[in-house]
Amino acid sequence: MSTSPTPWSQRFETGLHPVIAEFNASIGFDIALVDYDLTGSQAHAKMLAKVGIISEVEGQQLVDGLEAIRQEYRQGTFTPGVDEEDVHFAVERRLTELLGPLGKKLHTGRSRNDQVGTDIRLYLRSHIKTIRTLIRDFQKALLAHASVHVDTLIPGYTHLQRAQPLSLAHHLLAYVEMAQRDYERLGDVAKRVNTSPLGAGALAGTTFPIDRQYTADQLGFERIYANSLDAVSDRDFAIEFVNAASLIMVHLSRLAEEVIFWASEEFRFVTLTDSCSTGSSIMPQKKNPDVPELVRGKTGRVFGHLQGLLTMMKGLPLAYNKDLQEDKEALFDTVGTVQACLQSMTILLHQGLEFRPQRLAEAVANDFSNATDVADYLAAKGVPFRDAYNLVGTVVKTSLAAGKLLKDLTLEEWQAIHPAFAEDIYDAIAPQQVVAARNSLGGTGFEQVKQALAIAQKMVETR
Repeated sequence: MSTSPTPWSQRFETGLHPVIAEFNASIGFDIALVDYDLTGSQAHAKMLAKVGIISEVEGQQLVDGLEAIRQEYRQGTFTPGVDEEDVHFAVERRLTELLGPLGKKLHTGRSRNDQVGTDIRLYLRSHIKTIRTLIRDFQKALLAHASVHVDTLIPGYTHLQRAQPLSLAHHLLAYVEMAQRDYERLGDVAKRVNTSPLGAGALAGTTFPIDRQYTADQLGFERIYANSLDAVSDRDFAIEFVNAASLIMVHLSRLAEEVIFWASEEFRFVTLTDSCSTGSSIMPQKKNPDVPELVRGKTGRVFGHLQGLLTMMKGLPLAYNKDLQEDKEALFDTVGTVQACLQSMTILLHQGLEFRPQRLAEAVANDFSNATDVADYLAAKGVPFRDAYNLVGTVVKTSLAAGKLLKDLTLEEWQAIHPAFAEDIYDAIAPQQVVAARNSLGGTGFEQVKQALAIAQKMVETR
């Protein structure tokens, strides 16, 4: 049994075995490129007419026919199947049905190799723009909380152990900074995505007098590949994108992990709303943090796609190889996953959680996270810091044994430890003062946080 005629030459006497045809086809997923394929083909048709390979009338007929296919696709009447193999052949076949022999002229001066490379770049360029917009929305959601929680304190952790108290706004602004790097990184990737391979042919260029600069200009590409071999076989831009996407997922997953902790009964730093959480099928008291858990879980998918692309590329000789068909599903799923996770985490921040300032205040008031400030207090009084550090370590040990916090020690107890202690020790170790005192550039001091907040709010308004 064989399938219908193939898009390649009459050198072959029969079609593919049906199972091989299914295995070989990419139409099931590369149909996602149809809009970009049509746009690229329209630019190619205009170029063919411009340089005289076809007439102006023929060029316009091709452009109009391609636009008709776009409308058919949007209306659901253009639905190619496996026998078309890929989106490029599907479009060409339908164009030939609409225009007759003229449709067969469209492929003059190009190959499916440079055609698919063009489509993927157009697709990715568009979606990078969308993802960068979603990053801005995510940052604005973080800033909405930060702007009302400058004076709210939250325990700061190192090694997941209580370390020093922080302004909650300062904590949230750390994620704004991470997202800003993601935004800038994608902008840098977009520069290399925005390079045109169209006209490189299968691998060696073409004998036709094409105008590659014209098609690049028509499609909004900033530059053209200088080497035809590189043009059709390069997927560095795809790997760079998935790497940048992986870092976006790292940052989302880190925040997701914290939200999961914060929502637990052990922390109780946030309350989850009904709109972004689910219940248990057998435990009616539960409210589960499904959104951050899914974000945390989906991170592995994107990491996997990065590893898959790197592995796919590492052994490929020049130029195009069928292996490169595997780039599309990785890219499409990465784009979809990152977009969905950014949207969901933004909604979670806007509507899905509420911070509990009173509970946070209780947390920072009942630990030893002000111990460093006792050492700083002594150092400011002239005691060498390392001596002060060791002294406070002893104080903490004895206080723990006595079931006391540092704030519970009497002035007599403080002065028995060291005569430099005075009444102002209580102000120095009060949580609000502990945070306020850290006013170094980039620190958690309230004045620093207010300045950082103002800078961040201005930053996220730029596109």
